[in-house]
Amino acid sequence: MKLEPINQTKLYGLTNFFEDLMMLHHNQILPNKILLSGQKGLGKSTLAYHLINFILSKNEDYNYDCKNFTINPENHSYKLTLNKSNPNLTIIDIDSEKKFIDISQIRQLISNLNKSSFNSKPRFVLIDNIEFLNINSVNALLKVLEEPNSNIHFILINNDKKILPTLLSRCLNFKISLTNRECLNVTNLLLGGKLEEQINNDLINYYTTPGNIYLLSNFAKINKLDLSEINLKELLKIIIKESYYKKDLSIKYLIFELIEFYFRKINFSISTKMSSQYTYFIKKISDTKRFNLDEDSLFMEFEDKILNG
Repeated sequence: MKLEPINQTKLYGLTNFFEDLMMLHHNQILPNKILLSGQKGLGKSTLAYHLINFILSKNEDYNYDCKNFTINPENHSYKLTLNKSNPNLTIIDIDSEKKFIDISQIRQLISNLNKSSFNSKPRFVLIDNIEFLNINSVNALLKVLEEPNSNIHFILINNDKKILPTLLSRCLNFKISLTNRECLNVTNLLLGGKLEEQINNDLINYYTTPGNIYLLSNFAKINKLDLSEINLKELLKIIIKESYYKKDLSIKYLIFELIEFYFRKINFSISTKMSSQYTYFIKKISDTKRFNLDEDSLFMEFEDKILNG
């Protein structure tokens, strides 16, 4: 099973948010500038793809199944979306080789929006990971967000990161969240009901999202690791020792969360030193992310002082 949002024909866990958006559309008051914000891995992009297919497939064969919250794989608009050739959908995301969403991507978007539409259907612009918009990209995007064509809808995805107030103020912000139990239920569905068989309870926590748990499971399969027998400390040691974060960008971001989780499990009241270490490493993680610093020194220092300390 592929976890990429574009491949998710079934919507899990976020059906209440979908129903709210669907009702806004039925009442013809769906905002044309929507911001979906929340932790990475909750399914925000999947929610966006389902909303887009619900609207674009309305008068097509095999249209969206609102009762079961499912995209029909035989639907024409969905097939075009999978092939990245849907004329009514433009998708923008950070390129794997780059650190930011480049201004050239926004300029190309503006150029495409200025062209005539192929049909009378609404047109959608889905921008994922907007926290990676650099200042030039944001300024260029703000101009097109000012007065968009009434038939053009923008859906922006933010992973609970700080964004410019000027961008935030132009969108209606939908805050997406799941409880711990909901996260585990969704993950269990994604893993075919085998969550407890595949992953040690020590690796599952309140803040881990379904996407991240599934990512962890896939990572283990690829690298032949038995997560049912590995605790958090052992996993961190393996990832750092084998430099898995260099081979898979998603693992690099996941390990940041695992380090924070490791500290959260510690009872700081019995160790003033550990409390100060927590403050030190959380700041270092923040600086590494913010300024795109070399993560090798961070991970090795964490291993030396915390895991082996």
